[in-house]
Amino acid sequence: MPDSKKTFQLDDREVPFREGQTIFDAAMAAGIFIPHLCHNPDFEPHSSCRLCTVIVNGRPFASCTQPAVAGQMVQSNTPELRDMRRMLTQMLFVEGNHNCPGCIKSGHCRLQATAYELGIPDNHYQQFFPLREVDASHPGIILDRDRCILCGLCVRISRSVDKKNVFAMTGRGIDTTIVVDSPSGLLVDSTVSVDDQAVLNCPVGALMLKRMAFDVPFGDRTYDQALYSEDSVARFQATEANRHG
Repeated sequence: MPDSKKTFQLDDREVPFREGQTIFDAAMAAGIFIPHLCHNPDFEPHSSCRLCTVIVNGRPFASCTQPAVAGQMVQSNTPELRDMRRMLTQMLFVEGNHNCPGCIKSGHCRLQATAYELGIPDNHYQQFFPLREVDASHPGIILDRDRCILCGLCVRISRSVDKKNVFAMTGRGIDTTIVVDSPSGLLVDSTVSVDDQAVLNCPVGALMLKRMAFDVPFGDRTYDQALYSEDSVARFQATEANRHG
């Protein structure tokens, strides 16, 4: 349990924390949602997406990697931070090719759910329409780079959990893309398998299992059942309960 003697101020709430917890972990454990895309409580945080940025004692930090410290003053729900999160989410939509109504991840996609949560009515920015390769060579997995948000989760999980190093990132800026470690650069020639955690934990529709399209009826999908904030806090707290008893 969090040590009640150790707290920090988050907006208008006093938040207890355990030694070693990040601001993000303590907030979510207390039921306070901080928007995020690349964080998964089952894996090490990386602060890739920057959506979880908060203001700590007047300075911006990624809350998923910033340690909680007693007495610090944290802001998460300011107009400036809300605008920044909307801007980052809109940029992710225009930097890729996200056709939500036709995407098999619709209703389960964290990017789509974040846009709803933040009240984003449109992309705002001009669409880039990049030309990115789709790798459907594997019998059970498809890699759709059009839908990749470059969160790096698959790279980290493949390396640290699956122990395979199947995925990596190459390029810079708008040319950054996911590559596959195999002689041909194709999934079919790699060591990836359908039960790899790197595949199963993609937050968007970039890595998907084949023959699973629209297998969950509309109305029963993840974010049909609850808002992203509600679902995310509930999943985080369940993970924490399993981890710490």
